[in-house]
Amino acid sequence: MASLAYCVLLLVTVLSFSPDSCFCASHQSKPEHKAALFVFGDSLLDSGNNKYLNNSSPAANAPANRPPYGETYFKHATGRYSDGRIVPDFIAQFAKLPFPRPYLQPGAHHFTDGVNFASGGAGVLPGNGNFGAIDFPTQLSYFKAMEKSLGQRLGVKETKKLLGRAVYLFSIGGNDYFSYATNNPNAPQIYKRQHVAMVIGNLTSVLKEIYNLGGRKIAFQNVGPLGCTPGTKAMNPALDGNCSEAHLTLARLHNRALFIAFKKFEKSLPGFKFSIFDYYNAAGDRISNPSKYGFKNGTSACCGSGPFRGSKCGTEPYELCSNPSEYVWFDGAHTTESANHQLAELIWNGPQNITGPYTVKELFELA
Repeated sequence: MASLAYCVLLLVTVLSFSPDSCFCASHQSKPEHKAALFVFGDSLLDSGNNKYLNNSSPAANAPANRPPYGETYFKHATGRYSDGRIVPDFIAQFAKLPFPRPYLQPGAHHFTDGVNFASGGAGVLPGNGNFGAIDFPTQLSYFKAMEKSLGQRLGVKETKKLLGRAVYLFSIGGNDYFSYATNNPNAPQIYKRQHVAMVIGNLTSVLKEIYNLGGRKIAFQNVGPLGCTPGTKAMNPALDGNCSEAHLTLARLHNRALFIAFKKFEKSLPGFKFSIFDYYNAAGDRISNPSKYGFKNGTSACCGSGPFRGSKCGTEPYELCSNPSEYVWFDGAHTTESANHQLAELIWNGPQNITGPYTVKELFELA
């Protein structure tokens, strides 16, 4: 459990943020040594990059850019796939940083507090996410461009220090397995393992490049219970409300392979430190036992239409619950702000069986 001091700090930090601004005056002056937060991934972490894509891109016209997304906290849609704040927003608040801005957001970027490269619909493998999303290799190319910009402004030495102190938060892979399970529902186990190996191979290649540019402190949210989302259940009426084992199998295979890959990095890459958050089980327990965590509903979405309100949130006609905080899911695949707060607390300082070997709090505290 968090200490009283930590709870007070969290409350003060939360209250210091305005819903209409990701930057606060109280954060303009800060110690030189404060670690930045760089965010990569898919819709679970996207703070609005897709809003700034070319208008002809389907990702730019995603429902998260329309009400009722964002209305609980921001009072308007921001491109976040939730009714309010998402995990990186809370992590930034816990670390006393501004909300990480979308990399593609127009205007001056200083990057010294970090930035968000994540994109709703992104996959590790190009073409495995939603058409038009910023895939993982492209997010890496944006990071390289940012590193070059920092080098020109701060100098190579200071840039290396900044990137070495920073914490890197990732959540990606789910779209690679959603698409595979949908297109190959009866794939034999050997083909599933081959697909997972390809995803992990491409994922670790990106991480090695980030390491080579100075990144040392990696925080990864593993793939969640894909077969238990309202959207998956709605798409598969034959499941009769049960979870899709085909999707769950891929998630479990990925999560085991991810941990093994990170342990190898720990041995072979000097200074590499990592945190893996067990999103699969943390979310799964909230789906199965919502009342244990203060929720009333763990199976249906707050917003959407059809079975489990599993689709078309933000696209008329849709239904909307009166109190999103009572739900684990806001739409067919994304959690509510209330659930995101709980998940972020586990990432920040959860028990070893959920987040380890380091917590993100510990990564921030490392020199």
